[in-house]
Amino acid sequence: MGRREGVRASVARVMRPGESPLGQVVRRLAKNRGATAGGTLLVALVGMATFAPLVARYDPIRTNYADALVGPSLRHPLGTDHYGRDLFSRIVFGGRLSLTAGLLAVSIGVVTGVLVGVPSGYYGGMVDDLTMRVMDVMLAFPGILFAMAIVAILGSGLTNVMIAVGVSSIPGFVRLVRGSVLSAAGHVYVEAARSIGCRNRRIMGLHILPNVVAPLFTYASLRVSVAIVSVASLNFLGLGAQPPTPEWGVMLADGRDYMRQYWWLATFPGLAIMGTTLSINLFSNGLRDVLDPRLHRR
Repeated sequence: MGRREGVRASVARVMRPGESPLGQVVRRLAKNRGATAGGTLLVALVGMATFAPLVARYDPIRTNYADALVGPSLRHPLGTDHYGRDLFSRIVFGGRLSLTAGLLAVSIGVVTGVLVGVPSGYYGGMVDDLTMRVMDVMLAFPGILFAMAIVAILGSGLTNVMIAVGVSSIPGFVRLVRGSVLSAAGHVYVEAARSIGCRNRRIMGLHILPNVVAPLFTYASLRVSVAIVSVASLNFLGLGAQPPTPEWGVMLADGRDYMRQYWWLATFPGLAIMGTTLSINLFSNGLRDVLDPRLHRR
């Protein structure tokens, strides 16, 4: 009896009566300090980027040579660049581009990972072997070099950089989805669905795909930070957005020649990238702890 009561108490701590699954996720995230801190900072960054015209006081691309290379002050909290443009305004507007680029790049990986990984893991055989060999070839190249090769083929530009970073992330998503499908395909309810004559598409869509969503969502949220850094790196090299576009990688490239005398030009865009990736990583780690029942901390 004591053991049974202990099990009931543990279940009660994890799942409250009448609580929805979303409510459980929110409650567990609130208890995770790292996820709370990361989520709060991420919401603040997204809010600033969304309402950039209201947050920024100055036009991010308008030049004012009278205020060129002015250090941080009350008028310009983060200083100005060599064209007299307010750095805070450029960072706020640059958040729009960086966050959008990260989300779009990851979306390419997610969609392709599901469309390719689910059939590969479900059917197996030659389909799986061929898919995995193609993924192995793609993984043989470092991600940033593979993205640079794609940009060289497509041409420079921010849109092409997003596509390149998204394509370079496809192997990771395909392998993750395939592994989750292989794990779910052996369950009893999948065999039962086959035995009653369910079509393969229905089995993959209704019985297997839901088991892929949790690990895929966690991995995708973590990959957003990687995509943001990759996009910024390619823009830093001049392969993506071009001046005077207010993008964090472009701002780093503009400030590298002035780092000794005017430290704020490269420091604050770098801190923006670091803060964004840190907040996403903290939130992703907390989300992994919540969605993976093996990692629940009571």
